[in-house]
Amino acid sequence: MTPIRYAAVALSSATLLLFLTGCASKNYVRTQTAPLAQKTNELDDATATNNRNVHDLDTRTTTGINQAKGAASTADQHATAAGQSATQAQQSAQEAYNRADSLAGVVANLDSYKPVSDVTVTFRTGKADLSKADKEKLASLGSQVNATKSYILQVTGGTDSTGGADLNYQLSQRRAETVVQYLASQYNIPPRKFYLIGIGKDKEVASNKTSAGRAQNRRVEVQLLTNMEQQAQPQQGQQGQPTAQPPAQHPPSVSENNPRQ
Repeated sequence: MTPIRYAAVALSSATLLLFLTGCASKNYVRTQTAPLAQKTNELDDATATNNRNVHDLDTRTTTGINQAKGAASTADQHATAAGQSATQAQQSAQEAYNRADSLAGVVANLDSYKPVSDVTVTFRTGKADLSKADKEKLASLGSQVNATKSYILQVTGGTDSTGGADLNYQLSQRRAETVVQYLASQYNIPPRKFYLIGIGKDKEVASNKTSAGRAQNRRVEVQLLTNMEQQAQPQQGQQGQPTAQPPAQHPPSVSENNPRQ
């Protein structure tokens, strides 16, 4: 073999070796980088999924916050409306039922009112509810009210000496209100006819030293008063009307008695 052929063979072998080496290197690189590329793609997919989840969570959170704000605003509005209704109801109740320490300061011409009937109901310790026997007592008064004109009802609540003064004032007021509400609802009595007085334990009707006396002091007294002057006015008017007088009888004239003239 000539030197030229040896050189050509050597060159070809080197070229083939380089080619094979390059292919092997590429295959090695491809083999090594393929998992990395796959991991990178998986990380990209996971990142995109997390971004979508975060976006969805933000959207749901924002929606939830807005709904919560709307619900809170609605609740505030309802609470405000309820508070206004309660205030109006309380004002209406205060205007409807006359509350006073005594009738002298609120009833004009009190001296003209005279007691017609009265009834007393008693309560259990610390209670303000009516028993069946109490309702039967009030029934007799209620039926009488409907037949009375120009009347007012004085309702006085009392307590025994158990407990503090403030507590007993409140309890006596509740007892009086219970009686008023029952009479007004059962016998269609206008609220303006009632005058409520809660005296607590200030005025006892029996000794608080015994259980029987304390039971008597846990009471509500209802007194029916009527204006005698207003009732008498229609009768006076009828009595004061002039009565029809019979025609006057004139004496006969002289010419009728004495035809001769």
